[in-house]
Amino acid sequence: SLIPYPSYSLIMKLSFALATLAVGGASAFSVNQNRLRTSTQLNAVRQPIMAGNWKMNPTTEADALNLATGFCALVDTLEDTCGLEEAEGCTEVVLFPPFPFISKVKDIVQEKGVTVGAQQVYYEDKGAFTGSVAASMVKSVGCEYVLCGHSERRTLFSDSDVNINAKVKKVLEFGMKPILCIGETQEEYDLGITEEVCAMQVSKDLAGVSKKDLQNVVLAYEPVWAIGTGLVCDSEDANEVHKFIRTVLEKMYDEEAAQSIRIQYGGSVTPESVDGLMAMSDVDGCLVGGASLFADKFARICNFKASEE
Repeated sequence: SLIPYPSYSLIMKLSFALATLAVGGASAFSVNQNRLRTSTQLNAVRQPIMAGNWKMNPTTEADALNLATGFCALVDTLEDTCGLEEAEGCTEVVLFPPFPFISKVKDIVQEKGVTVGAQQVYYEDKGAFTGSVAASMVKSVGCEYVLCGHSERRTLFSDSDVNINAKVKKVLEFGMKPILCIGETQEEYDLGITEEVCAMQVSKDLAGVSKKDLQNVVLAYEPVWAIGTGLVCDSEDANEVHKFIRTVLEKMYDEEAAQSIRIQYGGSVTPESVDGLMAMSDVDGCLVGGASLFADKFARICNFKASEE
């Protein structure tokens, strides 16, 4: 039988990604001391971070506030939960509601130590950009994180790596933390170029980001074929991709930076799959979609059972 020939765009992606593996970088690295939560350092345990991306859900403000309230009511009652206080060893939790709900959701969850973020921003500060939202705007309503490069923004809204890079730098400029999403499509997975695609995206999307700023970046590996499909990348396979991403970062920066950055896994994460994922050495949290719309499911995910090792 005939083997399908890769598209031109995929060939170009592969060629570029192979070239990025030789990239090096240099600039000073410093640990952020602004927050009381655990700082990530070389040879230290990276603080887990769980994020709930509500996407374009729920459909009303009342439902959004009920969801936030329900989550907060559960998170302190589950066995072994840390209560999400600002304390060493605690899991950091971030919610990404739709723009209209951010302020009121923040008012509900902040007492539990939960922070809020924006699902995306535009890279311009202001102007005639109808429908767009600036970094300063989400910062002013209390956002601490911003999603950058989510696969749905890449595919449905044609968000290019150039634009994603500009957004990452704009988020950092305004003192917030980007969660940079990367990952391969089904076609790229089938072609066996997962590593090349991830290397290309990391290299392009972090271009011009210093080591000092990298400490405020979180990466999220999201295999596109697993998002919203019910399919979950095997825990060991996800961990190997995370390890590979660290090798790319080591070439771009150094070992300290590569080992300090937190890397989440995203893609149909559930209460049933979270413990296996979080038992992996290089999985530092999860970016959760559908399950974050159910208070009990997301509370259980945040209350994952840590490995005994």
